[in-house]
Amino acid sequence: MDTYIYSKKILIVDDEPALLNMVKNILEEAGFKNIVLAGTMAEALAKFQSEFPDMAVLDVMLPDGDGFTLFNQINVMSKIPIIFLTAKDATDARLTGLGLGADDYIVKPFLPQELLLRICAVLRRSYKDDSPVITLDACQIDFERAEVIKGEEIIPLTAKEHILLKTLADNSGRIVTVDSICEALWGDNPFGYENSLNTHIRRIREKIESNPSAPVSLLTVKGLGYRLIIKE
Repeated sequence: MDTYIYSKKILIVDDEPALLNMVKNILEEAGFKNIVLAGTMAEALAKFQSEFPDMAVLDVMLPDGDGFTLFNQINVMSKIPIIFLTAKDATDARLTGLGLGADDYIVKPFLPQELLLRICAVLRRSYKDDSPVITLDACQIDFERAEVIKGEEIIPLTAKEHILLKTLADNSGRIVTVDSICEALWGDNPFGYENSLNTHIRRIREKIESNPSAPVSLLTVKGLGYRLIIKE
């Protein structure tokens, strides 16, 4: 069984509190531990920017907007997989959602097992099982050994560097916010560590980039955070 998918954080957006709680219970009973709930478009955007989910399930009809608009706003910031969940069973609505690039479309009422199976299927398609070795432009990183392999040189990683790179690698190609990285490194009170984070980023680039001053693997996204580009 692909147990790695159960560590993924899922954002559920719907204006019905009972449905939110039901979906949360379905997923938690299946083994998912990181469920984020939102009842409006504004709340969903705020949760997205603070929680950085790996996947979203969006209702089409929301009190302050619609799921299609929310999809587009999320998609600008990150290419996470998205499922539409709605009572609107019109063909044009389904085609609109899928045409935008959504990964699936589920119509209410739905069977709990169907929702679970579809979420798991999308996660498996979108995220590969974690490998201990990843390949970047100028090196490889062996997470099991906490080493950077750069040509014939073996460069050890510190504990903080290992955590930071693993956090970025788990979100390959997507923006990880500064707050999320600081929380991974320093726990539940990550504020005030931005300067320390900058120091770690600089030292990591010296280890993994051909030219640390012009990075191509560990990228800064101004005002948001960082992205790690992993080669297939």
